[in-house]
Amino acid sequence: MSDPFLVPGAFVRLPGRPDWGIGQVQSVIGRRVTANFEDAGKQVIDIGVVTLEVLDRDQD
Repeated sequence: MSDPFLVPGAFVRLPGRPDWGIGQVQSVIGRRVTANFEDAGKQVIDIGVVTLEVLDRDQD
């Protein structure tokens, strides 16, 4: 089951790629999440394979 907070506009981090920086979710379609990361640009992530960490608004 996907994270209910993983919605467009949410800020995320990919724990395995801290060098990508913080990303903002653009879309969620099934298990595919498109996010725009500070240092890696737009990436499509399969959340069935990789877990994204959803950040609090106040968290950097």
